[in-house]
Amino acid sequence: MKWLIGCLLALVLVSAAFAGEDPYIAIVGNDIDFNPFYFSQKHQQFMFDQTIFDVDVCFGSWPPIVSQTRVCGADPCTDGCEQFRANKPINQPEICDVNGNVVDFGKGEFEYFGEPNAVVTKQNAGWFEWWIRLPKKPSGEINICIQCGVLKPNTFTPFTGFLAVEECAAETGERIGTGFCTNDQKDPNENPIVASGLPKLEVIAYPGPYAPVWFDPFHLTAFKNPSNYSLSTTWYRPDGADASIPLKEKLDNSDSLQILDGTSWSRILLKSCMDKCVVAKIPVTDQWNYLGESEFDLEAGDLIQIRMTVPIYNTVDIYCNAQSASLRGIGESPF
Repeated sequence: MKWLIGCLLALVLVSAAFAGEDPYIAIVGNDIDFNPFYFSQKHQQFMFDQTIFDVDVCFGSWPPIVSQTRVCGADPCTDGCEQFRANKPINQPEICDVNGNVVDFGKGEFEYFGEPNAVVTKQNAGWFEWWIRLPKKPSGEINICIQCGVLKPNTFTPFTGFLAVEECAAETGERIGTGFCTNDQKDPNENPIVASGLPKLEVIAYPGPYAPVWFDPFHLTAFKNPSNYSLSTTWYRPDGADASIPLKEKLDNSDSLQILDGTSWSRILLKSCMDKCVVAKIPVTDQWNYLGESEFDLEAGDLIQIRMTVPIYNTVDIYCNAQSASLRGIGESPF
């Protein structure tokens, strides 16, 4: 009997020790409700029914439902649910599906794989926003991956239809040529990218149901890639603080780090229908970011807000939907 009890105890201990860490991919809504058009079989292995982990799609009252909420992660939709927002309506098809079919262009009737999109067109300002809960406690850096359709201006038409992406695919900030769907010729020492037309990324973490303390929201910090991946810091004293208050060490924007605050230094370049991933440093409790905000260790259920702002100098048409953004990383197994 003692031998049997010992074996059982050993089995329990080994099981706990080998619970391990494994990949996760999170999207707006329950992660198991992914559209297979965007995620390969390899990726689908790491998209789970998050409610099994006791990570509900909705919690509390943040974020609220607003007039720009286009997709809600739950039905019925209430405040506190994961969601996708945009300043444009969702009335566009998935232009990345080259096998799509135009039923009636004038009525906006299409057949395609993927999700319906909102579009921000050339020389128009706009934004897309995703609110996603972490399904697991992250144990490493967090990849913020965005995949949107990008076309040269006004090229999804009744004549091109879903073949537009094969003839007129583009990248954000592209210099558009004068011919049909051409890239402009570049001169030596001329920037091939219209930097002022690139989207800007802002990423903020909010506490969820399992946060040890109810922390103030803070911006995530990205590692630049390539770089030397050093953790550059500087010393500062909060504005208005008495000189007797000790200086604090905070992260510094540098050759290796950039705060994701939606400014000109947080621009990203998207290529049509392809993933663009930004690697965010895992937050650490009591670490101060560049803005002087205190980071906190993240837990399963914490909420990540991803906002991509498109400036008015945008040179292309950008199509994004609720599953265009995802969080990817390695997290602690909940069992």
